[in-house]
Amino acid sequence: MAEYLYLTTIGRRTGLPRQIEIWFTERPGRFYIIAEHRERAQWVLNILADSHVQVRVGDRSFAAVARPVSEERDPDLVGAVKTLSETKYGWSDGLVVEIIPTE
Repeated sequence: MAEYLYLTTIGRRTGLPRQIEIWFTERPGRFYIIAEHRERAQWVLNILADSHVQVRVGDRSFAAVARPVSEERDPDLVGAVKTLSETKYGWSDGLVVEIIPTE
């Protein structure tokens, strides 16, 4: 099982691809990552400007759309994802971002 997900966003100012390596969890058909610095994370700001991303997990690469998950609007999803992250990595503090493959 892969430990990291590689997320490529488009820089909101430069228009250039920006890749990060980040811990992730999965639920059927969706991937989840957590932004420790919440909306201050550059990659989150890039997603807010353009939700279309590229993802690589293990030997799989695909296009996707990403969105921050609102704790107020979807507390059950946020709680479930944070529980998965706690179990896998022992950490879950931050803003949950959902990644939905489009391919």
